[in-house]
Amino acid sequence: MDAAIYSDGLANGGKQLTGYKTAIPIITNTGVYGGIDRAPAGNAIWRTSTFDAQSAFTTIGTQVNATTIRPFLNAVMTKQSRGRDYADLLIMSPEHYAAYDAATVAIQRQTNETSLGKLGFTALEYIGGGKRAEIVLDGGIGSNMDANTTLGLNTDSLRLRYHPSRNFDKLFDGQGMMPIDKDAIAQFIGFMGELTQVNPLFNWRFYDSDPAA
Repeated sequence: MDAAIYSDGLANGGKQLTGYKTAIPIITNTGVYGGIDRAPAGNAIWRTSTFDAQSAFTTIGTQVNATTIRPFLNAVMTKQSRGRDYADLLIMSPEHYAAYDAATVAIQRQTNETSLGKLGFTALEYIGGGKRAEIVLDGGIGSNMDANTTLGLNTDSLRLRYHPSRNFDKLFDGQGMMPIDKDAIAQFIGFMGELTQVNPLFNWRFYDSDPAA
């Protein structure tokens, strides 16, 4: 599921969950998502947004570091918001998270311990651009998060839809099968669903295509 949530949905004969690579792509005006072709100008409303640190806000800089990370986020959050609609969850790669963490001294750091923080995520809180959002680190062993990337997610518009009988449910009745030569139980687990979004306007990707430049 972790691999799928960041995927383009093409694995397993196209049966993979359609993840962020397609839902919030780097190139926003190509491909078909949810049966809608994003290429025609008339379908621009169904596109998400992408910002490359190398070119999006050159007055701020072209590298993501402790000095630029907050101004970059402020610019993106201001640009991609309308009223109370904006990205309220920021998923950061280790590089961006480290930059944001370094940008906030201990007395200023907003550590979120009320929601995602309580669930065990490494969470900080972003306050800026007139907005407030949770920041979650995704990195380490087994992570499929793209490097040098922040995903801005509007959780009101992103939905993980699933079949009511296939939400990681057991496929067969009973406790499963116990091999005669092992102290273990094997059980088949099924999932059937898709990651969808009803309003792409407030979901975005901020990345650095050339961290050394």
